[in-house]
Amino acid sequence: MRQRTLKKPVEVVGIGLHKGVPIKLRLEPLDVDAGIIFYREDLAMSMPLSPKSVINTRMATVIGNEKGSISTIEHFLSAVYAYGIDNMRVILDGNEMPIMDGSAISFCLLLDEAGIEEQDAPKKVISIKEPVEVRDGDKFVRLVPHDSAEFDFRIKFDHPVIGDQKEHFVFSTKNFIEEIARARTFGFAKDIQYLQSQNLALGATLQNAIGLDDHKVLNPEGLRFDNEFARHKILDAMGDMMVTGHNILAKYESFAGSHNLNYQLTTKLLSDSKNYDLVAVESLQSRAFAKAFA
Repeated sequence: MRQRTLKKPVEVVGIGLHKGVPIKLRLEPLDVDAGIIFYREDLAMSMPLSPKSVINTRMATVIGNEKGSISTIEHFLSAVYAYGIDNMRVILDGNEMPIMDGSAISFCLLLDEAGIEEQDAPKKVISIKEPVEVRDGDKFVRLVPHDSAEFDFRIKFDHPVIGDQKEHFVFSTKNFIEEIARARTFGFAKDIQYLQSQNLALGATLQNAIGLDDHKVLNPEGLRFDNEFARHKILDAMGDMMVTGHNILAKYESFAGSHNLNYQLTTKLLSDSKNYDLVAVESLQSRAFAKAFA
């Protein structure tokens, strides 16, 4: 399996979830071994994709520094993970990714429009050698060695619509599009006023999120999946793992995980080389992993 970039540049304009203003997103191909590079066009500033670039995990994963930042990158990065893209420039004219419909499906369609080009270099992935775990009380996220990429997520909310939900996802690009990509982010109406007082969720509507009051879903169309909330948590986790800059060959497991716990997990993972190998896909014993991107 070879490294991947885009066949051609593509762009789209959408509303930012937290600031509520239009954001232009442009994706461009990059050469082999360039990685995923975010670029703030309005600041003329590049931001490499790495856990070291993460500066905030409240409500979203945010990369940047004292000069500027880009928020809510996780939904987009879940699509990047699913399509196995290694090298790409992500250009924005504002400080967050457009929220689109609150899921990753619009980003999948954008990548389909660009097309995927294989490059003249082997694709490398992070293969987990030792279990890595982060806990906060009964909440946890962990990566364990596995011969395929799988995600197990369980959530528990004291809400009649959500309750105790779980989802087990065996990764492939096809499975992601069919089972995960359309799962939307969600929020509670009672929290919106406070969040907006903190200059967050200013662009939140029922067109880009699942809204809940104390008893029911507020969206007229209802849910896309019975367990859409758990599926969206897997979407978030895939995006947060892609902050490493590589696909990860492992089983990801979580109860009540969050952007912050995922950030701690990727940081802990990369802090010790005994936890992982960066290996060419073609050298893996598992052939199924390469086929997952077909």
